[in-house]
Amino acid sequence: MPPSVSSLKNLDLSLLAQRLGRLCLQLGVEVTAAESCTGGGIASAITSAAGSSAYFTAGYVTYSNAAKTRLLGVEPATLEAHGAVSEAVVKAMVAGACRESGADLAVAVSGVAGPEGGSDEKPVGTVWIAWGSAGQQQAECFHFPGDRQAVREQAVREALAGLVSRLSAQAQKK
Repeated sequence: MPPSVSSLKNLDLSLLAQRLGRLCLQLGVEVTAAESCTGGGIASAITSAAGSSAYFTAGYVTYSNAAKTRLLGVEPATLEAHGAVSEAVVKAMVAGACRESGADLAVAVSGVAGPEGGSDEKPVGTVWIAWGSAGQQQAECFHFPGDRQAVREQAVREALAGLVSRLSAQAQKK
């Protein structure tokens, strides 16, 4: 049985990154990250593992809506209809990151890290994370407590744990 995301979140980021690397190498999978509120934290965590160039293709820090459109192909209409912090946008970010980098698997994050920028509908700590491929994505909304740094750190940890969990499940099927 693959490890649960909740059990993985207790691991140190470097251990999560190492586990991700072993799974990518075992399965022959390349990964990429498309980030907004984490500002490159996911890519930094992944590339902290020695040898990550064998499976990490690229990282996209698309903080602005214009960058999401230009670098990942997120449609302006999607951004306008749903806002950057939404299921539709993170799924489009995953698809675009895979398409642009050639990676098999991506994670995408967009959220409100604070301390400003929140609303009644999307308060500070609201973070959407998606995982998947160019053709299929899954997304989940999280509400992380704490200050800006805490929200960002929790988002990075959740993103990595999700990648590891998905690849662990795939490895068990083989």
